[in-house]
Amino acid sequence: MRKLHYHLVDVFTNRPFGGNQLAVYTNGRGLSTALMQSIAKEMNFSETTFVVPPDDPANDYRVRIFTPASELPIAGHPTVGTSYVLARERMIERDGGEANIVLEEGVGPVPVRVEFKDGEPSFAEMRQPLPSFGPRFEDAAALAEMLSLDARDITDTGLPPEVVACGQPFLYVPLRDLSAIRRIRLRLDVWDRLVGGSEAQNVFVFTREVEHDGSTVHSRMFAPGIGIGEDAATGAASGPLGSYLVRHRVFPSDGRAEFISEQGIEMGRPSFIKIRIEHDGPDIRAVRVGGECVFMGEGFLEVTGDE
Repeated sequence: MRKLHYHLVDVFTNRPFGGNQLAVYTNGRGLSTALMQSIAKEMNFSETTFVVPPDDPANDYRVRIFTPASELPIAGHPTVGTSYVLARERMIERDGGEANIVLEEGVGPVPVRVEFKDGEPSFAEMRQPLPSFGPRFEDAAALAEMLSLDARDITDTGLPPEVVACGQPFLYVPLRDLSAIRRIRLRLDVWDRLVGGSEAQNVFVFTREVEHDGSTVHSRMFAPGIGIGEDAATGAASGPLGSYLVRHRVFPSDGRAEFISEQGIEMGRPSFIKIRIEHDGPDIRAVRVGGECVFMGEGFLEVTGDE
């Protein structure tokens, strides 16, 4: 019998019961991939992470990220939330008011900066891989059918639906307004026929109309292919989102752009994700995604074997 210690944290929020839920197992040494997957399914959050020793001793930790259905090569709220827990548990060294660490993930080393206030972690920000821009989708009517919307809800934006990845690809679908984004009902039959199993299977929709002062865009994300019906806060999609906004000049920028993506509001879990993009015209030079976290509790899971 082995008792596994886990921490619960709400990520990309400054209040309890907001943001995206995360379970962090700070000592995943010796657990098999199959057991990690079973534990993630048992926790039933959008993601669960396991901290293990790094493959390269120059890095701080290796972090493995699981949805209830599969392992991910990189994810935003798990990286930010795990870094917050490591800082809270004094598992990383700090230098004055911040700590800089490198986590190994499926895409390679991921640098993270953690800020402290009154001795406790207050903000964490990850640096994501530079974006790659994939195919554009010209058939707005098919995308609208998938979302149970009208094609003009998409075409009136003047922006292209497009696949963008900072390690993990998402299909970005711009929408006209909040009314359209609230009306979405994802049709799984159309999703499966149109994008299921492809690099466009994770569908991220956004509009420039927002609910909260200080926000830049209002967002939703649907990923049934990896066991996530809808996600309350998607950090891995926020870096590509910022890159998309810069590439298509959606907002003016002189080389440094900052955005706040509000997400999870339709789920009753409002999240606020800070995105920072450095660029030279359309060329992206750096992508950073961060936010606040709230510690929610801790406990133990007892397992009897490694299967």
